[in-house]
Amino acid sequence: MEKTDLPPNIRDLINKEVERLDMIPQASGEYNIAYTYIDWLLSVPWNEYTEDRLDVNEAARILDEDHYGLQDVKERILEYLSVLQLKKNRKAPIICFAGPPGVGKTSLGKSIASAMGRKFVRISLGGIKDEAEIRGHRRTYIGALPGRIIQGMKKAGTSNPVFMLDELDKVGNDYRGDPASALLEVLDPQQNSSFNDHYLEVDYDLSSVMFIATANIEDTIPRPLLDRMEMIRLPGYTAMEKHEIARRYLIPRQMKENGLKTEDIRFTRSALDEVITYYTVEAGVRNLERTFGTICRKLARKIVEGAVEAGSGYIVTPDVVQELLGPRKFQMDKSEDQPQIGIATGMAWTSVGGSTLPVEATMMPGKGDLKLTGSLGDVMKESAMTAFSLVRSRCGDLGIDCDIFGKHDFHIHVPDGATPKDGPSAGVTLTTALVSLLTKRPVRPHLSMTGEITLRGKVTAVGGIKEKVIAALRAGVRDIMMPADNEKDLHDVPEEVKKAVKFHFAEKIEDVLAFAMPKNVKACTANKAKALKDEVYTFELPEEDETDNPKKTAPAKKKRTSRKKKKTEEEK
Repeated sequence: MEKTDLPPNIRDLINKEVERLDMIPQASGEYNIAYTYIDWLLSVPWNEYTEDRLDVNEAARILDEDHYGLQDVKERILEYLSVLQLKKNRKAPIICFAGPPGVGKTSLGKSIASAMGRKFVRISLGGIKDEAEIRGHRRTYIGALPGRIIQGMKKAGTSNPVFMLDELDKVGNDYRGDPASALLEVLDPQQNSSFNDHYLEVDYDLSSVMFIATANIEDTIPRPLLDRMEMIRLPGYTAMEKHEIARRYLIPRQMKENGLKTEDIRFTRSALDEVITYYTVEAGVRNLERTFGTICRKLARKIVEGAVEAGSGYIVTPDVVQELLGPRKFQMDKSEDQPQIGIATGMAWTSVGGSTLPVEATMMPGKGDLKLTGSLGDVMKESAMTAFSLVRSRCGDLGIDCDIFGKHDFHIHVPDGATPKDGPSAGVTLTTALVSLLTKRPVRPHLSMTGEITLRGKVTAVGGIKEKVIAALRAGVRDIMMPADNEKDLHDVPEEVKKAVKFHFAEKIEDVLAFAMPKNVKACTANKAKALKDEVYTFELPEEDETDNPKKTAPAKKKRTSRKKKKTEEEK
């Protein structure tokens, strides 16, 4: 107690408990309960703070060194450090990173703690169903302990750590209570200055703790809890970002883990793109790192067997990748090279990024029915019906014989029928495919489009522009048609993508049709993308960890040698 800086109320409480302890016989079970309680009160940090690194430039350097991209997250942390420097107030924000697996949410927490010079502590909330895991048990129970929040504070040893609550969306509940409801007090900036744990039974100040929660999906998080946190969404990495992450972090780490040296192997730019495009489909980079690990292991075996000379700088090309990993596992979307009638290319958003979505329309003799196939959701079916009604209502303006609708049935199909598709962004594409079919005018090649349509012919805004545009570029698209209201979303699109693609904006369906189906379609040739120079990358391996220090393995080696010597003497 003399060595610890304690608040007056806690010091008085401990003195009272010590006096009570003097009166209890040591053989009594109550003695251990009181002794453990005093020990916990002394172990929890009450007034111990680490000094924050307020040099914003140095913090920015550390964040950039540990993670590529993720500018929104980095800017939020640097803003907080700037406010801290001006206000000298320890009150910390409560942030939630939401995004698909493998995008670096957990490792980002460690990087933030390193940049701020704070202690880092992490608890996983996945599968927790007992409220006492958060608030602790009352001392009347045998083996009672504080909750995970107070345990984490003891582990950190300071009152202002970076505290990560991992997998917040996986919290459950049963007859033992609802842990998510207990977290309402922890994650509320107005209440957590007086957090009450059932075991300690005194208020504990959590206002200086920087809580960072992570979640894969927001739908399973209770709305009151979601309202208390500042959401930062990580949408997943683009192919270009994955290329840089693989070059800077993944390959050097896998080379080191598999015993390869800098001079043993090198990768070409096209080899990295080969792995990213044709061997992995994900929003994060976990599977990508595993794939590079497979390449490194196979090359390590070749070096040991003598098929590849160690230190020769063996160059890994796309052909070598296919030789080591086998045939390509995934096929990249490709845009139409030639003008087509009744086919238009749309763009879709998925959890692993964007993709292009071809839409086919045809007709046959019938009574005017509309058939939709391709595993479409309710929203997309409604978009198709809206597009069909729009075309039918404007048949005269579009140069279509209105009697054709009573004599033919129509069929709209979206290929890759096994993949469910839904969302309000295919209306423009469906309308273009139908008008092309009925007017016999081909659609411009290397064009993709997105946007919802109304019965009045207005083109309305959609989401996921960044992922859709990048996917369209990968598929060979050179012209993109999108709603005029989405022009502001191009701010998030990387500059190299903007330079390679030409954007066109539409407010009504007439703007879309005028560009998508020009009179002289033969003159509409696709702009060829500039091929990047195929560089050869040499990798600097990460610095050696303490666990890799050969001095630590020396005693074990010596012990094995002495046992072998003893055995030999017994045999003699």
